[in-house]
Amino acid sequence: MKIHRIFAVVLRFLYAFKYSLERLTDAFYWPIIELLTWGLTSFYLRSLFPGASQVILVLLSGLMLNLILWRGQYEITINLLNDIWNKNMINIFVAPLKFSEWITAFVILSIMKAVITFIFASFVAYFLYQFRILMFGFYLVPFILLILMTSWWLGFVISGLILIIGRKVEAFAWTLGGILAPFSAVFYPVSILPEWAQKVAAFVPTSYIFEGAREILDKGVLDPAKLYISFTLNFIYLILSLIFLRYSFGKVLKRGLIKTF
Repeated sequence: MKIHRIFAVVLRFLYAFKYSLERLTDAFYWPIIELLTWGLTSFYLRSLFPGASQVILVLLSGLMLNLILWRGQYEITINLLNDIWNKNMINIFVAPLKFSEWITAFVILSIMKAVITFIFASFVAYFLYQFRILMFGFYLVPFILLILMTSWWLGFVISGLILIIGRKVEAFAWTLGGILAPFSAVFYPVSILPEWAQKVAAFVPTSYIFEGAREILDKGVLDPAKLYISFTLNFIYLILSLIFLRYSFGKVLKRGLIKTF
């Protein structure tokens, strides 16, 4: 892979980001709305149950970490869709650009989008509610990295489906990721899920992250096994998703980019 080609793809999308109201809205507007909605809801719940002092911490920490998952996955799939919508796939691969360089650029963009949104939301949460995301200390780093890994393989799976099936399933870019939300236990413990759903949650890497975050809030410590299990699942899914995405792209090439897009 060549760094200058990866940089060129990244730079191209950064220019688009600067002038795209939709992307700026997704990065800054919606996090503010979500923080206002869930923050005020948590204050209301705490007023009903004065003893539940952890409500606002649980809801806001879950929301903040979930922002990374959503923005990381969305940035991968929406950039693919932009090339499809603009009929630019042929132009991209007429250039000496490798598939691996194309995907690496998307991963870098997802990291940038997730981190920028997360930092912005952290300042907003502190300004509105005096909420400090840094209270997780060192554990915040593995939390972010593991959630990013989840966003990558999820984005690769959705992108692969779009490549194989076509534009008629482009809604997967902003809907399919939500299928993990009930099993990730973002705002509630896994234990309240039905038994069958708990079995599914055991195979969802993010469920261990959100459970671990609540464990830190409740007890001040974290069972390292949660991080190990989450990493193992993410690593397996990431490898499988890359294989699937490469297979999907190969099918597209066999059909021909002109015929497909």
